[in-house]
Amino acid sequence: MKVLHIIIALVFVLFAGFQYNDPDPWFWAAMYAFVAVIAGLAAFGRYYRWLTLFGIAVCSIWMLTLLPDFIHWVQMGMPSIVEHMKAEAKHIELTREFLGLILAGGTLIYYYFLGRRN
Repeated sequence: MKVLHIIIALVFVLFAGFQYNDPDPWFWAAMYAFVAVIAGLAAFGRYYRWLTLFGIAVCSIWMLTLLPDFIHWVQMGMPSIVEHMKAEAKHIELTREFLGLILAGGTLIYYYFLGRRN
C-alpha cells in the first residue's frame, strides 16, 4: 500500500504543477498539493481524519459552486471538453474544474475511510 500512496501523491504533485497556465492557478495548485500531502502522510502510516475531513468539506463547497455549470454542460448534450487544451468556451473550463474536484474529493474520501480503518 505504501507504493500506491506514494504514486497517488506524485500524481497529485504533477496535477498541482500543471496548473501554472490556469486562470486561477494558486487555488488549484493548493487543492492538488493538499491531496498530495494527505497521500504522502498515508504512505508513512499517518492518517489525520480531521485534516482529510476539512479537505473534503472545502472540495464539496467548491463543487457546489460549480454544480450549476456542470449541469448546464450535461443539458447541452455533453459536448467535448478535450478537443483543445485551451478552454475556448466557459463551459469547458468549468466542467474540467468540476471533474478535477471529483478526482480530488474522491481521493480525499478514500483516505478518510482508510484512516477510519486504521
